[in-house]
Amino acid sequence: MRDLSSFSGWDVTAMPSVARGEAAVHRVPRVLATAASLDGYGRLVADHAAASVDIVPWPVAGRRPLVPGTGVEGGVTEATFELERVGSVMYGENHAVGRRYLTGWFGDPATASDREAPADTSVVLTHEANHHPDGGQIFTPRTPGAFVALLARPTDDPRPDDFVAFWFDGSLGLHIDPGVWHQPVFPAGPRQVFDDKQGRVHACVSVDFIGEFGTYLAVPLR
Repeated sequence: MRDLSSFSGWDVTAMPSVARGEAAVHRVPRVLATAASLDGYGRLVADHAAASVDIVPWPVAGRRPLVPGTGVEGGVTEATFELERVGSVMYGENHAVGRRYLTGWFGDPATASDREAPADTSVVLTHEANHHPDGGQIFTPRTPGAFVALLARPTDDPRPDDFVAFWFDGSLGLHIDPGVWHQPVFPAGPRQVFDDKQGRVHACVSVDFIGEFGTYLAVPLR
């Protein structure tokens, strides 16, 4: 996710163009989110307030293990996570950690603008994903509305074809397991507010699909 200090002034020339052949597009398969299909990725959440975030101990270097009960004391932070399509650009704001992001584009990222409406909102392109080695993350929609979660199982070297787009009808939320690659969830509509609960440490490990594979991931929203 590109961490932004503001939602304005984005330089579209910073991204390679699909139309000019500077980057490819990998179409991510869509799967209905169920308890069975989410196995290895996360779990469904029916009650956000009662749901707990999985916190895991930090790995250690060398042969000596962590003292039992340590490495998990960072706790949990929670607030709202807002996702909004502005023109042809998808933005997110995570109030739990105080950060704003650009998470995707509707159309060619090299020419997409937050001042022009997109011709097609059924697919969003993204160029990266991340995971949290210290804990999980919960997204629960505040009001009913479909959304899509881009996820890949834990691995040191994720590839574009490892990712799946899980479709939610909005009646349930999602707990993303620690180590699972993801982007902030993508609303099917122009805007959606989620209750967000996650590990307070909020360590991020990222993969850049453009830099490593020369491709964007196309995430279906319909």
